[in-house]
Amino acid sequence: MNDELLETIGAALMGAGRPVGVEELAQLLGVPHEAAGRLVGEYRERLRAARLGFALEQVAGGWRLIVEPAVVPALAPLLAPPPLPNLSGAALEVLAIIAYKQPITRAEIEVMRGSSASSLVTLQERELIKVVGRKDAVGRPLLYGTTQKFLLEFGLSSLEELPPLDPQGLAEFLRS
Repeated sequence: MNDELLETIGAALMGAGRPVGVEELAQLLGVPHEAAGRLVGEYRERLRAARLGFALEQVAGGWRLIVEPAVVPALAPLLAPPPLPNLSGAALEVLAIIAYKQPITRAEIEVMRGSSASSLVTLQERELIKVVGRKDAVGRPLLYGTTQKFLLEFGLSSLEELPPLDPQGLAEFLRS
């Protein structure tokens, strides 16, 4: 029975193409949450023991199959996606502000670092930020927050993994 469940876990992780949470796997397998967690651990250990070139990584609130890091250098020519142009310093600043202060409006961002319109467009095009609502204020301005892709791109399981900023550094960075 476990072998069939492990096979389903592997197929689900490969087929989903995104991180899949333990709760979602529990529902898919028809088992309790704790059992799904144990099965994920067993699947991870079997992958490691079999040395098949795959590993299980916990990221963005779920699990995903990845290429085993030790194998990546040998696969570099196959895996290298066409590089995106690097984000500008201004876009990185806006992204950091959004990550640490979300949800936040464009006006609030601009108070902290100046003009941000083009950076917001770039970050939305790259799906690193999204509109998460509207502020209950005059004009009902849009509120921005980070996306799952942001977590994936920066290798974070959640926003709680953002490095802490000391108060002085934060004040200097955000000019607040």
